[in-house]
Amino acid sequence: MKHWLLLLSLALFLLTFGFTSIVYANNPCETVTTENPIPDADCLAWIATFPAPLLEEIPLDRVTLNAYDFWRVGPQAVNLYDTPNGSGAGQIAEGFNFVRAVDTSVEGWIQAASGLWLLRSEAQMAQASHFRGVLLSDTLEHPFAWVVDTTGIYTSEYPGGPSSAATGRIPHRYELVNIFAEVPDNEGWLWYLIGPNQWVNQRFVAVVKPVERPEGVEGRWAAVDLYEQTLVAYEDDTPVFATLVATGLPGWDTNEGIFTVWARLAVGNQSGATGAPDSYALESVPWIMYFDGDISFHGAYWHDLFGYRRSHGCVNLSISDARYLFEWTGAATPDENGDIVTYVYVYSSDIYIN
Repeated sequence: MKHWLLLLSLALFLLTFGFTSIVYANNPCETVTTENPIPDADCLAWIATFPAPLLEEIPLDRVTLNAYDFWRVGPQAVNLYDTPNGSGAGQIAEGFNFVRAVDTSVEGWIQAASGLWLLRSEAQMAQASHFRGVLLSDTLEHPFAWVVDTTGIYTSEYPGGPSSAATGRIPHRYELVNIFAEVPDNEGWLWYLIGPNQWVNQRFVAVVKPVERPEGVEGRWAAVDLYEQTLVAYEDDTPVFATLVATGLPGWDTNEGIFTVWARLAVGNQSGATGAPDSYALESVPWIMYFDGDISFHGAYWHDLFGYRRSHGCVNLSISDARYLFEWTGAATPDENGDIVTYVYVYSSDIYIN
């Protein structure tokens, strides 16, 4: 009877105040432990009432996504021409290279933003990610996560158990899930309860975690968690936005520390390691904010692996997320000198392998 009263009271609250203004009560699933991993009736009722986070995605940046037409070039060196079938005008060196196409009307040819032309057969069109982060409606007291796993397997029936079709659930990539309980296995990995007897290993999800505001940081600031590969934007102590990121790969690790944004560009070219096997050249990178030397936040149109380390040190965001962060920080109240100061706190909520 108790869990039906819980359901009724929650339903009345939803009808009265709406879904986006919910303030969660104590989690009945706190009774789930290592010794007792089976949810009781109250926990199952709670899961049935809140099967997924009640969070709103930010708008899709359709303008940028529709205006940009990107092509992967190489990885071998590619010749450039002054006109289709014209004279040689240079070369794009071997490496990880993308160009922004401004004219594809000539059959077999692509005109890059530089004005030069290359053979269409030497390029491959890239589809930018439509992933978007979410606006936050509470203080992150109740944890949620994005599924980042790309294998598409069933959840487990119990912590540490094998994937099981009996659970009836295959979490899909970028799905938002509530975490109702967590239990460690014998190897030290956490297992999260995301549905009725539906468990996932922590390596399959990226959890959004609150962090205390560092001393001296104020106003609008962004916290980047290298362990979870998440970003949370704050107004002083209030979290207002969360999303997935892709930070530096081993050897190009994103530095931990407190920084301030020192330059902002709506669009710009980025390149590095010229002449080396890991060189890269990227045309028309959108929504750039430099905060640690040449390390920046920016939109990434060349991959869709947010939630995993992927970059040469920068903090990659989807194009929509990068625009939101760029405009949100730009709308902050200036200080007494008329400057907008945006702090960036890069940290790791746990130990990760470099």
